[in-house]
Amino acid sequence: MIGKTESYILEQIEKNGAVHVTLIDPEKTGPDEASLLAKECEACGSSAILIGGSTITSSSNLDSTVKAIKKNIKIPVVLFPNNLTGISKHADAILFMSLLNSSDPYFIVGVQVLAAPLIMKYGIEAIPLGYLIVGEGGTAAVIGKASSIPYDKPELSVAHSLAAKYLGMRFIYLEGGSGVSNPVPTDMVRMVKTVVGGPLIVGGGIRTGNQARDIVAAGADVIVTSTILEKTSKGSIREKMTEIMEGIKEGVKNKKIR
Repeated sequence: MIGKTESYILEQIEKNGAVHVTLIDPEKTGPDEASLLAKECEACGSSAILIGGSTITSSSNLDSTVKAIKKNIKIPVVLFPNNLTGISKHADAILFMSLLNSSDPYFIVGVQVLAAPLIMKYGIEAIPLGYLIVGEGGTAAVIGKASSIPYDKPELSVAHSLAAKYLGMRFIYLEGGSGVSNPVPTDMVRMVKTVVGGPLIVGGGIRTGNQARDIVAAGADVIVTSTILEKTSKGSIREKMTEIMEGIKEGVKNKKIR
């Protein structure tokens, strides 16, 4: 059953052609700073705030960050967990994801079994998602013990994404990794979207409006940025966000032309 937050995201995609989501890592950004960043990104057009990171160790810090952000914005706050420590009862929803190309069954289904009763207890909306780490993969690949899919092997991403679809996962997330040199190639995005269809999220290494434009034009429905905003000075966040959002809008136009 599709819940309120997932319905909202799908409606935003349908309305705008593609959307932006801001990822905030509570290990790198304190509650107050995270709250201000979320408010700024909401004002610039972000459709939701993802909360998570590869090395979350403090559940209390996560709770504080989620609560601080929710006080300051109206858009949904969605958990992007790396483990059980990435769950907060204060969030609107959680990406209930399986790291399909992990070599460790724990990240494919083990931690999900442990997390499911907590998610039900807290009443958090679960959004089923197939998560794939590609290219460099960054810290996420190391922590998740992922056999990262090479950028020049898009057919492997297609095969994994099809498996996710047939298993009933409603979203696909192609993850290039936080802070990596290059984003997910447009050829890989295009092939996954063409063959698999369904809502496609792309994140990792997206630093410019042109990169966002090209990835959206190739078929991405959701663009996720994080590191670029963490490294942007407070006074320049609105400028960088505007650049990314304009790139997404241009990508939607190019997608329609195609």
